[in-house]
Amino acid sequence: MAMQTGREAVTTNEPTSTNHAALAMVTTLFFMWGLLTSLNDILVPHLKLIFDLNYAEVMLIQFCFFSAYFVFAIPSGKLIEKFGYKASMVAGLFTMGAGAFLFIPAASVPAFALFLSALIVLAAGMTILQVSANPYVAVLGPAKTASSRLNLAQAFNSLGTTIAPWLGGLLILSGAAPAVEAVRAMPEADRAIFRLHEASSVKIPYLGLGLCLVLLAVTIWKFKLPAFNSAGDQSHDATGSEKSIWRHSRLVLGAIGIFVYVGAEVSIGSFMINYLSQPEIGNMSLQTAARHVSLYWGGAMIGRFIGSGLLQKIRTGTLLGIAALTAFLLVIATMLSFGSVAVWTIVAIGLFNSIMFPSIFTLSIDGLGAMTGKGSGVLVMAIVGGALIPELQGVVADRIGIHHAFFLPAICYLYIAYFAFFGSRDKN
Repeated sequence: MAMQTGREAVTTNEPTSTNHAALAMVTTLFFMWGLLTSLNDILVPHLKLIFDLNYAEVMLIQFCFFSAYFVFAIPSGKLIEKFGYKASMVAGLFTMGAGAFLFIPAASVPAFALFLSALIVLAAGMTILQVSANPYVAVLGPAKTASSRLNLAQAFNSLGTTIAPWLGGLLILSGAAPAVEAVRAMPEADRAIFRLHEASSVKIPYLGLGLCLVLLAVTIWKFKLPAFNSAGDQSHDATGSEKSIWRHSRLVLGAIGIFVYVGAEVSIGSFMINYLSQPEIGNMSLQTAARHVSLYWGGAMIGRFIGSGLLQKIRTGTLLGIAALTAFLLVIATMLSFGSVAVWTIVAIGLFNSIMFPSIFTLSIDGLGAMTGKGSGVLVMAIVGGALIPELQGVVADRIGIHHAFFLPAICYLYIAYFAFFGSRDKN
């Protein structure tokens, strides 16, 4: 059945088929937040050089960005409950646009603290999108194909993450960046000029992105999206509202899975440019290494398109477990090798990262019924793993070197394999 709310029909029954027009429109949101998230991988080496930061300090980029998910996830859920999915998506896009525009004054000073502030605002808007768009895609069709549908949407997220390092490397990174020792040797006045010149390279890219986000917000507002009850009562379990959200052990285990997955994925992407530029690994320029980061995210895109088809035939938990174990072995391989083997094993991890987020997400919210919205908020809060694990890896890298600090992502992938094979089967 459907209820009329304003100009939109609110659906309360599970759809019997996927609304492809709405799915296509919402997929553009996945593309945009993928693009902006992956640009952080370019900001890491760029700001590290400009402000002469160590790994722990520069990882504050990811710490501030992904901490915003933890801080703003619950308020985002309340926003969705009050105003619905569509209005929340629009609000998220406008907030992201404001964050992108803040990069201009941050680069004009320039000041690392202002860059971090701009990233927090950008991530606050992205949090609203994550909390609203992920469950919205899940309910746009039959529950049995939710994982496949979310993998398809996430494939376009990966298209954004694939384009961003290449585009960012071209527009932001200097073709012949000086060594950090050369920057330190500059007189203070020359160093200030260097910082101002290098920081200014972010202005045009983020101005363009801000304008695109505002335009997309207006487009989404005018598009007639089907409206669902934001509590998720179109799900098949109508009794979920009678239980505490924390009594769903599969959701709790899945939240840990999201935490470690995002942490591992972000750590690898964040450190890859500096890792591949090491003489014993790839001995690459920053721009060349940035193109390899595009391959890393491109593998995730390809894997999600493939995974969307495979998940029609293979149990989600089984495919997720195989992917996690393979990623674990690839991390171990890059830690134990040098040269081209170390380069291509770490790049290949992206292919097996592909299905992890959407698969963990859909396995975790399955059966929550009227608590689907709250469950989504819990899972989005768990994205804070992208703040904590890279920061921890930065501290470790400063002490034992970047090469062997990748043992942290390896541990993360082992937990995901556990959740896939065992934790996701818990029906409580």
